[in-house]
Amino acid sequence: MIEPAPGVILISEPFLKDPNFMRTAVYLCEHSEDSSFGLVMNRPFEQQLDDFIPALDGMAIPLFYGGPVQTDTLHILHTLPDAIPNATEVSNGVYWGGDFPSIIDLIMAQQLDLDRIRFYLGYSGWGTRQLEGEIAENSWLTVAGGPSLVFHPEPEDIWKMAVQQLDKSFHPIIHYPIDPQLN
Repeated sequence: MIEPAPGVILISEPFLKDPNFMRTAVYLCEHSEDSSFGLVMNRPFEQQLDDFIPALDGMAIPLFYGGPVQTDTLHILHTLPDAIPNATEVSNGVYWGGDFPSIIDLIMAQQLDLDRIRFYLGYSGWGTRQLEGEIAENSWLTVAGGPSLVFHPEPEDIWKMAVQQLDKSFHPIIHYPIDPQLN
């Protein structure tokens, strides 16, 4: 396991009971002693981006649940720093944010590769040393993140794929039931 840092993926322990994080993979965008900020990568939202942005009406652009904090905010991860100004590189060629009006213009002009950008409502956040405490309690496992996981074409498989990057001794957790009491 690696220490939490920007670009690290948090893999929820398979029996984590918090419904916000059950079987999730969270991409850390920021991490310090004071706080941590990340986005759940594998939870599609029930609505699409055009449901919130009238200019995109009719464009089927997936939206993801980034986490339970400030679900009225929109966050963006992408690999398009040359096309999207003012983005911040998190690590490994994954960028966060950027000039939102430019993004909308590029989408409307069909000049943006939508396989290289993801939109998230809300975020996941931790206070001072909270994330380290949760890792010490074995609520989270950690692996290095990168574009192949963040922008995987099958988001529902990201948790399993992240687990597969761990030592082989962890691989059986992929097959654990969500609620072992149901066995």
